[in-house]
Amino acid sequence: MVAERYMPHRGTAPHVIEFQIDDPRWDGERLDRVLAEHTGLPRNRFKAQGATLCCDGRRCKLSRRVQLGSWVSVELPEPEPSELIPEEIELQILYENERVLVIDKPAGLVVHPGAGNPSGTLANALAHHLGSAADRFETPGRPGIVHRLDKETSGVLVAAKDPAALEALQKQFRNRSVEKQYLALTARPPQPERGEVHGCITRDPVHRKRFVYHAERGRAAHTSYRTLRRYGPEGMSLVALWPRTGRTHQLRVHLQHLRAPIIGDALYGGPRSGEGMMLHAFSLSIVLPDETRRRRFRARLPQRMRDLIHAARTTPDRRDS
Repeated sequence: MVAERYMPHRGTAPHVIEFQIDDPRWDGERLDRVLAEHTGLPRNRFKAQGATLCCDGRRCKLSRRVQLGSWVSVELPEPEPSELIPEEIELQILYENERVLVIDKPAGLVVHPGAGNPSGTLANALAHHLGSAADRFETPGRPGIVHRLDKETSGVLVAAKDPAALEALQKQFRNRSVEKQYLALTARPPQPERGEVHGCITRDPVHRKRFVYHAERGRAAHTSYRTLRRYGPEGMSLVALWPRTGRTHQLRVHLQHLRAPIIGDALYGGPRSGEGMMLHAFSLSIVLPDETRRRRFRARLPQRMRDLIHAARTTPDRRDS
């Protein structure tokens, strides 16, 4: 019997499985055999779909031998669309050469097509911008996409113009040699106001769209942060964050854990905002293909966040009245 924490749900969102090995007959068995038995899916399905595999909070391979009591987490990404339609969508370009494109992604723009967003995405815009060069990429639906930002997160995003450039850039993300800085407006300052968050992130067993912080179980996640300024009587804060790992919703989960949810991030307890989530990818430092020195690209704090800061600065402190 395998103790299950979260079964794959039906629908178009990623299938997530999280369970514990508590059957002695699986002790020492290969992970792919356990998964095939547990899910009824073919063993090659997990490799073909690029499943993300973790055992006791650490990334692992299908050949991993599991142990009794181990926790296994598997995420199967949603299927890619079979055809991507180029769309003329304006891009705010920060830098461009013959091999890469660096843009300031606006909040509200989805990176690639998926459930509920079949078009109007960054991938559609890149397909138009690259023209026939978009056909050179092997993965349908993601021409040149190196990394992702959440729909409501704005800021610096780099894309490749050819497959070799894509691999060179993605390798840096895999090796965690890319330096990223985000800025967030939070409902209150984190506690403590600066430091490090270590631990793991795992799927919320009740709310399938959310992730939760856990000290030991899930995928290891690490964020450095510092409170830059506090505004207004409610203590709204501008917080700088440096993610050392790249987990889904990492910064949102970590700020919630620090009791400082991001304004506009209702999924993680932040106060609602008519201008969306106040999270911005401020800078990205990376070595471009054919270069040896690191470049740093910055995207100015978006107007929605500057307006909120201005409003907080001009709000009278009720304690003085």
